[in-house]
Amino acid sequence: MKALVVIDYTVDFVNGKPPVGEPAIAIEERLLELTATFADRGDHVVMAVDLHDEGDTYHPEHKLYPPHNLRGTEGRRLYGRLDEVYAARKDRIVWMDKTRYSAFCGTDLELQLRIRGIDEVHLIGVCTDICVLHTAVDAYNKGFRIVVHEGAVASFDQEGHVWALKHMRQVLGAEII
Repeated sequence: MKALVVIDYTVDFVNGKPPVGEPAIAIEERLLELTATFADRGDHVVMAVDLHDEGDTYHPEHKLYPPHNLRGTEGRRLYGRLDEVYAARKDRIVWMDKTRYSAFCGTDLELQLRIRGIDEVHLIGVCTDICVLHTAVDAYNKGFRIVVHEGAVASFDQEGHVWALKHMRQVLGAEII
């Protein structure tokens, strides 16, 4: 069985702070297509969305990035038409707040996958070399088969994007399609 994890495709990550920008905008159509296809055929789909609180100086990202994806802000809304795809399929797509790079860290994602008998995790979203990569590493360590859709992942760092795809393929055994 398969699951699709859509990682951090929000206003802040696409156009806000820290913006991925044009590379993230360029993957929107493929990301929308995959999300709708997986949800419509009954696969488990998870919107893994970064969540931070204003003024949280204890979070490790506090020193690395400007405030982003803050609770209750417009920047945390799903970007572009993904918001519409999600709204039309809320009964088939699970929203999951995450507070670390990996969608597995501090969440019940592994439990959601195990109880459904899912053994294959498809990853899309941003950033390829940060949250997508860290989610892939945890999926690997938990024994899941990993598929990364190259046309539906992006980063603000093109070298990091290329490196992460290579790393996921060569070190984690991910299928890059």
